[in-house]
This record gives sequence, C-alpha cells and structure tokens, in this order.
Amino acid sequence: MTRRLAAVDCGTNSTRLLVTDGDGTTLERLMRITRLGQGVDRTGVLVPEAVERTVEVLREYRRVMDGLGVERVRMTATSAARDAENRDDFFDAAEEIIGTRPELLSGEEEAALSFRGATAELDPDDGPFLILDIGGGSTEFAVGASEPEAVISLDIGCVRLTEKFLHSDPPAPEELSQAVSVVRDELEDVARQIPAIRDAKRLVGLAGTITTIAAVEIGLQTYDRDQIHHFVLTRSAAEEVFRTLATETRAHRVLNPGLEEARADVIVGGAAILVSVMRAFNFDECLVSEADILDGLVASIR
Repeated sequence: MTRRLAAVDCGTNSTRLLVTDGDGTTLERLMRITRLGQGVDRTGVLVPEAVERTVEVLREYRRVMDGLGVERVRMTATSAARDAENRDDFFDAAEEIIGTRPELLSGEEEAALSFRGATAELDPDDGPFLILDIGGGSTEFAVGASEPEAVISLDIGCVRLTEKFLHSDPPAPEELSQAVSVVRDELEDVARQIPAIRDAKRLVGLAGTITTIAAVEIGLQTYDRDQIHHFVLTRSAAEEVFRTLATETRAHRVLNPGLEEARADVIVGGAAILVSVMRAFNFDECLVSEADILDGLVASIR
C-alpha cells in the first residue's frame, strides 16, 4: 500500500480535508462550514465559539485520518488567521489535535498553491489561465500556463464583503451597489499590478462560492462532484444566479437546490465577486474546478 497523505485547510468560512494515496488517488474529501473568521474583520480576533466549531471539526478529521492510516499531514490557515491577534491560541489547539502546527500562508502562497491544484489536470496549451479562488476573507488570483507567473491576494471574500456591506435581508439595492463598487475598484488595482491578467485565455474558478453557484445553476438536489468539476459556468448564468439569490430573503434562498444552508448568508457576497471579475476582465465563461488548494498542498508533500 502506498503511503497516505492528507491536507487540512482552515479557511475563513470552511474547514476542509483531503486524503489521498501517494499516487494522488482521492480517498476522502470533506468540507464543513465552521466560519472561523466570524467577526474577525471588525474585532481582529478569533471568537471562542468560532474556534470551538473549527476545533470540533478538526477532531472529526483526526478520526478520519486515523481510520485511513494517514502518515503525513500538511495543515494551513489563511485569511482569518492572518488577521487575528490571537491565532496562536487556535494554532495550539489545532496542533494538539492534528499533530502538526498550522502553517500561516500569505495570500500569495495561497494563490500559488491554488494554481498548482487547479491546473494539474489542464493542458498548459489552453492557457494562460486566470485562477480565481474566492474565499471567506480574501480572494486570490494567479495567472500562468504551467506555473503561476503572477499572483495577488485581495482582502475581500464572501464573509468579509457580507459583514461589511450586506446587512439587510435581502440586501438593499444600495448595499449591493456599494459592495460591487468596492470590488470593482479592487479589481482595477489588480489589473494595474498584474497586467498579464488581460492576456489570460481561460478563467478557472474554485472554492465554495463558485462551486455553489454552479450547483444552483445545475439545480443539484444532492452534491455531485463529477457534475460540478469542470462544469462550464457562463457569465449570463452567473449573472442570473446572482440576481436571483440577491433578491431573495435568506428563508427563500435556502430553498434553491444546490445551496447549502450554512452558506446562504454569504453566497450573495461571493457571487458579487465572481460576476464582478467576469465583467471586469471580460470572461464569457468560467471553468469550475473542484481541484484547489488542498490538491496543491497534497502534491507538495507527495
């Protein structure tokens, strides 16, 4: 039996696990909404209930890894931990459970790992690619064909944008307008800093916001990775899903097939980022990828 490897990503909105054989065969892939970054943009700290939710999921993941005979683990933390003064308290608890300390990734490191995971199955001749990773607290961009030639991270994500601007249920038009305007301004800065973004032939989108929008567009009653992975989401479809979700109350929004209830309060913010990117950089479609930073992390220890 080849050795078994695992990656754990403690993000702002979700905590995820990937377990593979040494040859890259997926044995388990799990995602739990833990909202580690709850309020961190406002307070600068990880609140106790968010830490406990995440720690409880890490206990679950440790049991899964033990059951599968995992030999090596790489665990990372991203935007919420970058912003939190008390991250070491969480890191101490996580290390005690998992057996390895979380690595605090910079936004640029996060983007590079996401690129590696998302492009592993793609033909470099179809590039250069723009890899878009919309997280809870930050959004990463990476441009390249076989390797990331330029990366950038923005401090906007579905949780951060929602907590800052989208307070009504459903969001008021002026709230949506302000959120989209802020994202648009940030994207203008991205284009100035990495001009190569204009040369990208294909947009590849990953993480929960984009896979959820794809699932809603497909109308998935139950999650099916095979239907979502490499689904081509058109700009018109993304715009329509955004309009629909943004004008519904949360109570009605959760009735959409493909939308996980725990994501219903932040999906509008995430959708605003996606459609803004497609508008700003003139992409008519987005290739949805279920391969992401977790795949990049496992590849780094294979």
